[in-house]
Amino acid sequence: MKNDSLKQDYRINHQITAREVRIVGDDIESKVVPLAKAISIAENKGLDLVEITANANPPVCKIIDYSKFLYQQKKRQKEMKAKQVKISVKEIRFGPQTDDHDYDFKLKHARGFLEEGNKVKAYVFFRGRSIVFKEQGEVLLLRFANDLEDIGKVEQMPELMGKRMTMFIGPKKSSGGKKPSKEATPAEGPKKNQSGNAPKNNAPKEYVGPKVEGED
Repeated sequence: MKNDSLKQDYRINHQITAREVRIVGDDIESKVVPLAKAISIAENKGLDLVEITANANPPVCKIIDYSKFLYQQKKRQKEMKAKQVKISVKEIRFGPQTDDHDYDFKLKHARGFLEEGNKVKAYVFFRGRSIVFKEQGEVLLLRFANDLEDIGKVEQMPELMGKRMTMFIGPKKSSGGKKPSKEATPAEGPKKNQSGNAPKNNAPKEYVGPKVEGED
């Protein structure tokens, strides 16, 4: 079924409707030729003429084995699909007056979600008259974003819709760079002793000899 969908994407040989085409391929000189001649060149090589760029003027056609061409396209699609990262959105629910223990528990879970490459949808649910604490809920969400700023980035600031105030945090891509080296600290002056005074200079004094009586 997958090959059938690929076949519908490309016209080959006499299915091609353009009068002239540009031919390309291995050991093929890229040039514009009439369609009939292009098909003839492909047939003489035991290959097919495959229209790969229909929107070009004239269309670009590759001279290649059609089965091999479909295999290459299928392989390319698999490689592209494998490179695509599936991102899930994980929900974290708060109350407007969440205590510190519950907050730390949910912060830990959110950190784990972001480390796995998922997005976090954090929201505060206001039940009944608790809507009067909407400012408190916003402060809570902003604190949550601040505690995750090393690993996540805010994609949508807190927004109140009905009884929910919602904020989205996405995983922050690692820069992969080296940590900045510490700057050299400036030279410090003489340290003070416990009394708060600078220590005495203990360098030896210049020797001037014994004092002779009668000398001033």
